[in-house]
Amino acid sequence: MGFADDHLIPLIDEGLGNSAYLLDLGDGRALAMDAGRDLRALRAAADRRGLHIAFAADTHLHADFLSGAVQLGHDTGASILASAAGRRTFAHQALADGAEVDLGGLTLRALATPGHTDEHLSFLLLDGSRELGVFTGGSLIVNSAARTDLLGVERTEELARAQYRSLKRLAALPDETAVWPTHGAGSFCSAPPGTERTTTIGAQKRANPLLGAPDEDTFVAQLLASLGSYPAYFDRLGEINRRGPTVLTADPALPALSAQQVRALTADGGHVVDVRPAADHAAGHIPGSLSVPLRDQFATWLGWLLPDTAPLAFVTGDGQDLSEIVWQAYKIGYERLAGHLVGGMTTWLADGNPQTTTAFVTADRATGRPYLDVRQKSEFAAGHVPGAVHIELGALAAAADQAPPRPVVACGHGERAMTAASLLERVGHRDIAVLDGGPADYATAQAQRLVQGTEGTRS
Repeated sequence: MGFADDHLIPLIDEGLGNSAYLLDLGDGRALAMDAGRDLRALRAAADRRGLHIAFAADTHLHADFLSGAVQLGHDTGASILASAAGRRTFAHQALADGAEVDLGGLTLRALATPGHTDEHLSFLLLDGSRELGVFTGGSLIVNSAARTDLLGVERTEELARAQYRSLKRLAALPDETAVWPTHGAGSFCSAPPGTERTTTIGAQKRANPLLGAPDEDTFVAQLLASLGSYPAYFDRLGEINRRGPTVLTADPALPALSAQQVRALTADGGHVVDVRPAADHAAGHIPGSLSVPLRDQFATWLGWLLPDTAPLAFVTGDGQDLSEIVWQAYKIGYERLAGHLVGGMTTWLADGNPQTTTAFVTADRATGRPYLDVRQKSEFAAGHVPGAVHIELGALAAAADQAPPRPVVACGHGERAMTAASLLERVGHRDIAVLDGGPADYATAQAQRLVQGTEGTRS
């Protein structure tokens, strides 16, 4: 077993595609690296080992989640470590390039690695003079580098060139140095899909195509070509993290709401979010509600499709975890949570209110309609139904007039497509069907339909 096996605990947020880390310092204390505001898993890991969190470090001003460092500073007295260049307005140990922090037997050295953000630091973990590993945040990630367009189009290339120099600096570390990135597969801050979340410098020198680029211009071209869209809320969180998220003195809750209170909320500009599975939403839902099934990716789509300035009411199903709704919302800065409809749709209907249904169909029943594909651009490019209209889910609200009439809306499985259908219904589209499946299912059904048509003609 190596150092990481004994002392380093990765804590993966599958929905955001990120890894936080809990480092056991060997003396009952711990370092939390890039911890998010939802600290439940980190605290449980620390409790299992009997660890007190003495340090909380952030590699950069995160855009995709609110940092938990300020909360840890409040709750445990943790010393917050962050870049001096970030100009954070709360108490912290401001580190410049080359600064070192004594962790009690181990040393953490700050390495300026701008690119993903201006003030980005990587943290090199040292045992004496031996490099154990490096927390690379949004700089070097497995087989890629994090995106450089979060500070505006006009700075994207400049930051990509800074990212090139940062990766070259990290690549100069010994080959056996472990690499512990924050962003990974599933993160909109990174580019490539994949399963590995940690690596080594040597492995990246062999496998990372960006490190293999022959020159800076090629690197920049490759990195910029990999950039897709990202959630709208990314544009807000960096500044909130610079100021420091609000400290919570108790776990936030989701109060019970009556049907009358939900109606009043929508009349006053609030939104209803239906977190039930797609099939349940299809069977009957509050008119105008937005379907965002409660799953790992819930926070991403909540933050992409709704403002953080309006109150939200939630429709839930049997057995759904209210605390999961709250923490997924809070970790991206959505705090105006009015509550949940007590009793769900049963209560809504018993109060005499209307409901809307949406056709949720298997592929054999979906052919013959215009096909609206709401997956990401990279997914669409990798393979799609011929003749499909493509509008990413994140862009659909602004481009609803470009959607074909009476479409079958599709994604990979059906969850995003149901969200898209609910968006279209909100702006007046009718007779929408949602594909329970993906493009491969539809293509198979279409082929079978053509074969059956040919056989019918022959007979």
